[in-house]
Amino acid sequence: MAVAGAPFAAFVMDARSGQEIYAQNADTRLHPASLTKMMTLYLAFAAIERGQVRLDSKFLVSSHAASQPPSRLGLKPGQRIELRYLIRAAAVKSANDAATVIGEGLAGSEEKFARQMTQTARALGMRNTNFRNANGLTAEGHYSTARDMTILGRRLFYDFPQYYSIFSRRSADAGIATVSSTNRRFLDGYEGADGIKTGYTRAAGFNLTASAKRGSKRLVATVLGGTSTAHRNAVMAQLLDAGFGKAPTRVREVRPAPPEFVAEKKVRRTVQVARVEPRQAQASASLSVSDRPVARASTVAVVTPAAISAAVSRAQAAAPAPAPSTGSTLSASARPARKPGTGAVANAAVDPEVLARAARPEARPEEGDAQEPISEPIEANRPVRAPRDGQSASLMPAEQPAGSPSLFVQTSEPQPESIALLETPAPAQRSETIILASLEPEEDNAPQATEIVSRSGNSEGKRWGISLGLFRSQGEAEQTLLRTALQENSSLGSALSRVASTKRGFEANFVGMTKDTAELACGRLAARQQDCRIIGP
Repeated sequence: MAVAGAPFAAFVMDARSGQEIYAQNADTRLHPASLTKMMTLYLAFAAIERGQVRLDSKFLVSSHAASQPPSRLGLKPGQRIELRYLIRAAAVKSANDAATVIGEGLAGSEEKFARQMTQTARALGMRNTNFRNANGLTAEGHYSTARDMTILGRRLFYDFPQYYSIFSRRSADAGIATVSSTNRRFLDGYEGADGIKTGYTRAAGFNLTASAKRGSKRLVATVLGGTSTAHRNAVMAQLLDAGFGKAPTRVREVRPAPPEFVAEKKVRRTVQVARVEPRQAQASASLSVSDRPVARASTVAVVTPAAISAAVSRAQAAAPAPAPSTGSTLSASARPARKPGTGAVANAAVDPEVLARAARPEARPEEGDAQEPISEPIEANRPVRAPRDGQSASLMPAEQPAGSPSLFVQTSEPQPESIALLETPAPAQRSETIILASLEPEEDNAPQATEIVSRSGNSEGKRWGISLGLFRSQGEAEQTLLRTALQENSSLGSALSRVASTKRGFEANFVGMTKDTAELACGRLAARQQDCRIIGP
């Protein structure tokens, strides 16, 4: 599956209702980069809530995990580290090694964890997403969309409110080091922003899924393919500004329903057909035919050629001495008659190529989602308790097959061929206490009174701007500003959009520019036959 290399895509959603507000290339499959870690963390939170692991469970660092390229925490092979520190490093610093350790610790291998990630994405309604690893490094067949990443961001907010505050942390204690947030600039620079995750690779460009709240409104948005951190943040600010202006003040909140996981029950059935070679009987010998063995109830009897030969030998030994025959010689033993109502093979001389044919599963896995065949029905298993200190944590119960998804709750009752597996309901809202934090308050969480960030754009030398004209409605003016910002991001730089209400209409302006920047931007817009006027101090 070919994935486009860093074209631009954006999607804005009203988090309260899940309704679309703005979309541009929203369903184009692109490289998500470290936005992938949102799903890694989603599965980690789900495992904690099911009681299969705890925040203090220690995970073993493999050589594969320790060898991941930056950004990374600096883990060493053979090291054991608590899950709480791995979560902080993956969410705040976007550490690739920490995300890989989480995946391996929960599923046993990153490959199996990636399959669980894709299965969960399908259950959440992410229809154009496929994962190949836990950290988001570029890989063939690893892709997502702006719409799907926005859906995932909303699910993190609603499904795990008790952990969501980790995404607004500017720094965190990751055990072996204090890490700083990769999203700090946007969190500090945009009013109401409280998350959620950044991402960058050369193939993906600069990505961001963000959430912000103003009054009763909350938006979740995703930008894929930004040209720089500043450009990505500026476009996200423009999208959210326009979204808050368009979103209704009062709307019915529609919380997402618990994800529905569906697995196909695959049972491998093997049918063996015995081929009996006729034996040359002694002269004047009469063989009695052994009775067909009675199969046990609810089982399938598999008859092998060796077993048939043994049965024939026992029949020969038990048979009475035959009367002499004058002229008739038997060349082979008589074949047993077919038992009425059974599926036995009428002719024993069957082509050997028919031996051992397994029944194929009725449903195929999703495209790109490799599945391991399950030879027997999965037995019911209760979640295992989290390992104590010094043990490697794993979500896979000892009796569970290695290929089965550890995210699912299974039942021992008989199920149809397509069985819906139970899922833990979304947790109720808890207190504002940061569960991922230590018991003692961290200094990094204290208000930073010495750093004041302003978006007024009226700093010395940046008192110029440009006007795009008057419009009949505020929404039309905002859409023009947003479209212009996406088309001319290189010339507009860090300029801010403003809609001024006048007696003649709504004026669309970009402000916070130097004189040179304003002249350059206005010249480029004029060349594209778009109205533009320079505004001086």
